[in-house]
Amino acid sequence: MPEDSSALSRRHALKWLTGTVAAPLALGAAPNETEPAPPAYVNRFTMHDPDYTKPLSGPWDKVMTPEELKTTTALADLILPKDANGPAASEVGVPEFINEWISAPYEEQREDGQIVRGGLAWLNTESFRRHEKRFDELSAEQQGGIADDICDAAKAKPEHRVGAAFFALFRQLSLGGYYTHSSTWKHLGYVGNVSMGGPYPGVPKEVIEKYGLQDVA
Repeated sequence: MPEDSSALSRRHALKWLTGTVAAPLALGAAPNETEPAPPAYVNRFTMHDPDYTKPLSGPWDKVMTPEELKTTTALADLILPKDANGPAASEVGVPEFINEWISAPYEEQREDGQIVRGGLAWLNTESFRRHEKRFDELSAEQQGGIADDICDAAKAKPEHRVGAAFFALFRQLSLGGYYTHSSTWKHLGYVGNVSMGGPYPGVPKEVIEKYGLQDVA
């Protein structure tokens, strides 16, 4: 993952968000019999200033093996290749994002990790069955042939359903990681915070008309 502040922010956002969602609610002792104490949320983490001299140091160990990362990179780049709209998934750290996500020590991430790592194993097994090579060693056409069989769970054959369930989650994680990187926002039409010179021009006419607000005083 590129050594920039966006990578660090994403890591800590994941840590704090999942910690907050998982924090149990604990009721404190009432100060008296008529006034109940306000609810207190248990802090699972101690807030601290991040060490920006070590932007890639994370709060948990990563679980993927080098071989799993190779397969993850190949599939992520197949789903989100480099084109006129933006960089390839691997260029913005999507494989590292997925590795970090499934390595997080929370129940949801553990379940995702089982699906992703099991799916990567399934993908390589299927690749060897068809072409006697690992998935990351196949041509783009060969990779696409396998992906075509698992990209739609509703149409997947019974023998491909495990792969289809994996692909659905992997695609979701890939898109989530990809579009949290600022270099991909242009593809979405998101401009971000851009300073404007002169007076505020107001809401564009086409937006007003789209929502039928042109006659609103």
